[in-house]
Amino acid sequence: MEAKSEKQHFHVLAVDDSLIDRKVLERLISVSSMTISLAVTFVDSGEKALEYLGLQLHHHHHLDNNNINAASTDSTILSSPQSSKQEGMKVNLIMTDYCMPGMSGYDLLKRLKGSSWKDVPVMVMSSENVPSRISMCLEGGAEEFLLKPLQLSDLKKLQGHLLKSLDDHSCDQQQQQDKSYYS
Repeated sequence: MEAKSEKQHFHVLAVDDSLIDRKVLERLISVSSMTISLAVTFVDSGEKALEYLGLQLHHHHHLDNNNINAASTDSTILSSPQSSKQEGMKVNLIMTDYCMPGMSGYDLLKRLKGSSWKDVPVMVMSSENVPSRISMCLEGGAEEFLLKPLQLSDLKKLQGHLLKSLDDHSCDQQQQQDKSYYS
């Protein structure tokens, strides 16, 4: 019974250049009565998302590994006092706006799917209902394409993907919990 009442803890990285849309998402998460505990890190561009996930530095690592590691470990992740290994590595889901200056949500999706983060679910959001854009993102590896303004029902989808990501990444742990629950 214990495993059932414990809240699962998840970390979502939300990428949106619009402060209003970030606030709406934050409010929806806070009012939703989810059975999971959700920490959300907000960044305002695809570039900052890549930086947060440690992907921006990969190109430089080949040039001078020692200097990059010494100088960047603390300054790379501005929103977290902890190192990327502790906090950034725990991202369970990435939500990104489609239309942003610089790098679009689709460009970010392609970078993520071609990286070590390829197994983390990505949800793309947009206020424009463009069927070709939606299918392009879904074919590119997005789990969902959500239309803004986001609704509470969208967060239920988000919860489903988080729980699925937990199942995918910790099958052994889940099997042990199931055994103890049913025994």
